[in-house]
Amino acid sequence: MASVDKNQQVYPLAPAHEHPRSDEESANLQAKELKRKKRIKCGIYIAAFAVFQTAVILAFALTVMRVKNPKVRIGKLISIESMETNNTGSGVASFDLKFIAQVTVKNTNFGHYKFDNATMNFLYDGVIVGEAVIPKARARARSTKKLDVTVEVNSRALTSTTALGSELSSSMLTLNSQAKLKGKVELLKVMKKKKSPEMNCTIVFNVSTKSLQDLKCK
Repeated sequence: MASVDKNQQVYPLAPAHEHPRSDEESANLQAKELKRKKRIKCGIYIAAFAVFQTAVILAFALTVMRVKNPKVRIGKLISIESMETNNTGSGVASFDLKFIAQVTVKNTNFGHYKFDNATMNFLYDGVIVGEAVIPKARARARSTKKLDVTVEVNSRALTSTTALGSELSSSMLTLNSQAKLKGKVELLKVMKKKKSPEMNCTIVFNVSTKSLQDLKCK
């Protein structure tokens, strides 16, 4: 028997030829890859929807749910019913007026603004010379409520008419109007926020022409 050389390298048998993957195995791999891609797309869609939903909620909170103070103003003078002034030039001066003013309540909120009766004071040189009542009402969402108010003012409350006489000499009469509303803005019939807008207007009459000279509000 022939002897085997100890230094002879023994090689392992070559593996049998691998069988190519069957069509079924390839289909399974493709199906798994397709499912993986679908899961990734689904995750992306969910994340995008969550971001979109967060943005919508944030925008809703910053716009719809944000409650702003309505604005109350004297929008215009509808008519001057009567105007009587007196200035003798000897330190005696007086006035007596009756006019109709249009009060506007501008509500920029997405909910109604309901307010109670309010007193509108008219002042000359810091002294109250007349009052009028702003009736309770409701300013609808994102709209302006207009109210016609009859006003009567006179100088009987003034202790000194020196400044008045000087102003009447220039054919002018300046009054200030102040008011504060108290009410609530109602959102979605659930949330109610108290809001109290204030008015401060300056009205200048021309006593010669018995007409409105200027009207400014802030």
